[in-house]
Amino acid sequence: MSNPSKARPEGSAPPAPHLEVIPLGGMGEIGKNITAYRYGDEIMVVDAGLAFPDSHQMGIDLIIPRIDYLQQHAGLIKGWILTHGHEDHIGGLPYILPRLPKVPVYGAGLTLGLVREKLSEFGIRDVDTDLREVQMGDKVRIGTHFQVEFLRMTHSIPDNAGYILTTPAGVVLHTGDFKLDEEPSDGRPSDLARIEQAGKDGVLLLISDSTNAERPGRSVSEAEVARNLEQLIASCKGRVFLSTFASNVHRMQNIVQIAHRLGRRVVLEGRSILKYAQVAQSVGYMELPEPFLTNDEVGTLQDQQVLYICTGSQGQPMSVLPRLAFGNHAKIALRRGDSVILSSNPIPGNEEAVNLVINRLYEIGVDVYYPPAHKVHASGHASQEELATVLNLARPKFFLPWHGEPRHQINHARLAQTLPRPPKRTLIAKNGDIVRLSQDDFKVTGTVPAGAVYVDGLGVGDIGDDVLLDRVNMSQEGILIMTAVLHPTPHVEIVSRGFVRANRELDNQIRKVALDAVDQGMREKKRLEDVRDDMYGAVRRFVRKVTGRNPVLIPLIVD
Repeated sequence: MSNPSKARPEGSAPPAPHLEVIPLGGMGEIGKNITAYRYGDEIMVVDAGLAFPDSHQMGIDLIIPRIDYLQQHAGLIKGWILTHGHEDHIGGLPYILPRLPKVPVYGAGLTLGLVREKLSEFGIRDVDTDLREVQMGDKVRIGTHFQVEFLRMTHSIPDNAGYILTTPAGVVLHTGDFKLDEEPSDGRPSDLARIEQAGKDGVLLLISDSTNAERPGRSVSEAEVARNLEQLIASCKGRVFLSTFASNVHRMQNIVQIAHRLGRRVVLEGRSILKYAQVAQSVGYMELPEPFLTNDEVGTLQDQQVLYICTGSQGQPMSVLPRLAFGNHAKIALRRGDSVILSSNPIPGNEEAVNLVINRLYEIGVDVYYPPAHKVHASGHASQEELATVLNLARPKFFLPWHGEPRHQINHARLAQTLPRPPKRTLIAKNGDIVRLSQDDFKVTGTVPAGAVYVDGLGVGDIGDDVLLDRVNMSQEGILIMTAVLHPTPHVEIVSRGFVRANRELDNQIRKVALDAVDQGMREKKRLEDVRDDMYGAVRRFVRKVTGRNPVLIPLIVD
C-alpha cells in the first residue's frame, strides 16, 4: 500500500488520502467479529470475537478468526478497541493477543472486566496486556492517523459502544451491535444526538449492524420483557427456573429485582452465569437487594420462594438446564409444579438442541414458557425502523452493511435505498476484502487471507476442513480398517465401526477381496505403497457394489 506521506515528483498532484477497511471476521456471517483499519503505515484493530460450531463441524469447540494479515503486518498495529463484552466480539482475544505485539487495548469498564476474567483463565497476566478503560464520549488517539470517539449504543449488555473514527481520509461511523431501546434498563439510551451531529459534520462511511435487517418495525424494549417476566413469574406457584444468556446483565438485574418484589430468593446455577454476575457486580452494573443463595441454602425455603437463574438456554449438553431436563444434575431434580422459562431465542443451528430440551421438560411435567408463545425475550439488535433512523441521522456518503449473513446485508442495503437521502454507494463485502475508502472512492481493491481457525481441545488451528470432512463421512458412513499382514503367511484383519451390524459373511468377503489384491501385488513385486493402494481400491469398489455405502477406508500393510 502506498504511503500518502512519501515524497512525490515536483509539480505532481498529491495522491488522494485513502483508508483501507479490512474485515477479517464478522462480515457476511454472525460471529468472530474483527476488523482492521489501515492508513499508510498504521493499523488499528476493532474487536476479536469467536463463533460456535455448526452441527457439521463435529468435535470443534470454538471458531476464531484467521489473523495472518495482522501477523504479517504486526509492526504496524498501533492499538485496539473493543465495542462490548459479548463472546462474538471478545472471545478470541486469549488466542489472538499473545500472537501479536503488546499495544493499548481500549474498552469500557464491563467489557474490560470480562476480558480480564477471560485472559486470566488462559494464564495471561495483566502485565502481558495494556488494557485501558474509557467512558462513553471519550476520544482516544491511536497512532498518528486514528482518533476514536466512543459512542453509547443500547444493546443486550451494558457498556456497549459504537464509535466515530476520524482519519485523514474522512470520518467513519460504526454503530457496533445496537438497538434503539427507548426504555433501556440502565436509563442510558443510544446517543442519537451525537450521530445526528456527526451526520451534519459529514460521515464518509457508515458501517451498521445488519442482524435484524429483515424484520420490520422496532425491536422490543428490554423494559417490556421485564414487565412480561414479572407477570409470568407472579403466576408461578412452585420453583421457577429461568434460563437466559449469561451476558444479558440488564435482564439478570431485572430478574433479581422482580424476584425480590415477588418474595423469591435467587440462586445462580452455571459457571458463565456466575462469572458475568461477579464481573457485573465488581464494576457496579448489578445491585443485589439480597445476596444470592447457593442451592444448599434453599432447603428451608418453600418452593414459591425460590427462583433459579441458570445456563443452558441454547441446549448445550453440559449446561444446567439440559442436565436438569435429562435428570443429570447432581443436586437438583425437576418435578411437577416447577416452572421453566426460556428467556431467549435459539441461535441459528441450536434449534434442534433447544427443542430436545423443551420436549423433555414437557415429559417431566413441568410448566414450560418460551418465545414466541410468551414474550419473554427481546433481540439486542435493531429492526428496520431503527436501522432507517440511524441511516437518516448519519447521512453517510457511503454505506457498508455489517454483522449479518449475506441476506441481512443485502436487505439492509435495499432498505438504505428506500430512504429520502440514500447513500451514494453501498458495498456488500466479505471477510478478507480490502475496502478502499477516500472522499471519491469506495470499492474493493483486493483481498487478504481470512477465514476460520478451529479450536479443538488444546489444539488451535491443527484441524482443517479436510479433517472435518472425514468426521462427517465417518458419522454418516462409518469406518473400515483393513490390516494386511504379509508374514509369515499373508492374511487380512478387518475392524469396522458404524458401518454395518456384525456380519461374518460380509467380513469374509471383504477379507478375500483385500487378500486377492495383496497376493497379486506381491506376485508382481510392486512397492508396498502400491500394494496398499490396490487393496484400498479393490475393497472400495466391492463395498460400494455390495452395500451401496462409502465408509472411510483405512488400509494398512504390515511387512
